[in-house]
Amino acid sequence: MSARIRLKKLGTKKRPFYRIVVIDRAFARDGRTLDEVGVYHPIETENQQVRFDAEKVRDWISKGATASDTVRKLLNRKAFYFK
Repeated sequence: MSARIRLKKLGTKKRPFYRIVVIDRAFARDGRTLDEVGVYHPIETENQQVRFDAEKVRDWISKGATASDTVRKLLNRKAFYFK
């Protein structure tokens, strides 16, 4: 199993929000997830857009999960740097 940390789209038309989830690469974007590690709400103010559990993210990365480019940028905005 190859896990990936990526966004899962939720919300309504013109009011999207996303969950930052750990999901198997073979599953669909909005399919079954392994774990939810945070949320991204692009409509909120700048300092409240991204919220995530850093310990869960570190745990999944240590288990071999990789982050998508978009998630990597979001996490880096909140001072969570990848090596």
